[in-house]
Amino acid sequence: MSLNPRLNRLFTEDGKCLQVALDHGAVNVPSLIPGLENMKQVIETVAAANPNAVLVAAGQAHWLQNLKQNPKPALVLRADSPNIYCTPTTESAFCQLISDPVEQAVAMDAAAIVVNLFWAPNQQELYHQCMKNIFSLKPRCERLGMPLMVEPMILVLDDKGTYQFNSDIQRTVALARQAVELGADIVKADVAEHLDQYHLVVEAAAPCPLLPRGGARVSDKEILTRTHTLILQGASGIVYGRNIYQHPHPARMIRACQAVVHEGATVVQAMAMLEEIR
Repeated sequence: MSLNPRLNRLFTEDGKCLQVALDHGAVNVPSLIPGLENMKQVIETVAAANPNAVLVAAGQAHWLQNLKQNPKPALVLRADSPNIYCTPTTESAFCQLISDPVEQAVAMDAAAIVVNLFWAPNQQELYHQCMKNIFSLKPRCERLGMPLMVEPMILVLDDKGTYQFNSDIQRTVALARQAVELGADIVKADVAEHLDQYHLVVEAAAPCPLLPRGGARVSDKEILTRTHTLILQGASGIVYGRNIYQHPHPARMIRACQAVVHEGATVVQAMAMLEEIR
C-alpha cells in the first residue's frame, strides 16, 4: 500500500511538519514527567493549538483519537520503549517493541510509527536490537502503508556514568544515513553541535524528510533561534517535546513555532508573536 496518504496527513503542502512529542512517560525517567501529569488535559491543550502531529505511546493515544475535534493533529505512535535513560545506568540495556506495532498503529488510525536507533559505547546488543526492530517493521509498514520514522540517537557516558546525547556532527550524519539505509521513511534526528553544518545531516537523510528533535528545555529565544536555523538548513520541520509541554504556555509556543516552520517568520517576529499572544 502507498505511504502517501498518511505522509500527506503529516506534512503540509509546504513539505513541513510541526510535531509535538508527548511520549516521554514511556521511558521511566522522573524528570520528564513534570508537565505531563494530566495527559488528557495536556493532549487537549496541544491538539487545540493544531500542530501537524502529536507523538504519543500506545497507552495514551486514545486521548487524542477520541477528541471530537476536526481537523486535529495526526497521531504518530511510539512503537518501542527503552531503559537506556534510566538512572543509574543499567548494564543490560534494551529497546522493546510493543506487540504488533504496525497493526496497532493501523487500528488507532496513526499516520506513522517511530522507533529508536541507539548507538552507545559498550552497548552493541542494544544497537543490534534496534536494527532488528527496524528490519522486522519495515516490510509490515510497507504492506500496510504505514510510514516508518526512525530516531537515530548517539549516546555517551558522562562523568557520573549516565548516558547523555552526543552532538558530534560526523556521528550524527553517519547514524542518520544508516537510518535511511535500514528503511526509514522519516528521520527524527538529534541536533548537532554546529547548527550551521546541519545541512550535512539533512543531506545524509535524503530523500527522507528530516525532523530534528528538541531535547532539554531551553529559553524561548534559544529554541526559536534554533528552529529558524534548522529550517534554513533544510530540515522538514521539528519534533519538540519539553520545550512545548514544559512551557508555561504550550499553545503559545506551538503557535510561535508554527510561524517559523510554516510561515517563514524570523526569530524577532516569532518572539514578538509570543509576546503579543501573552
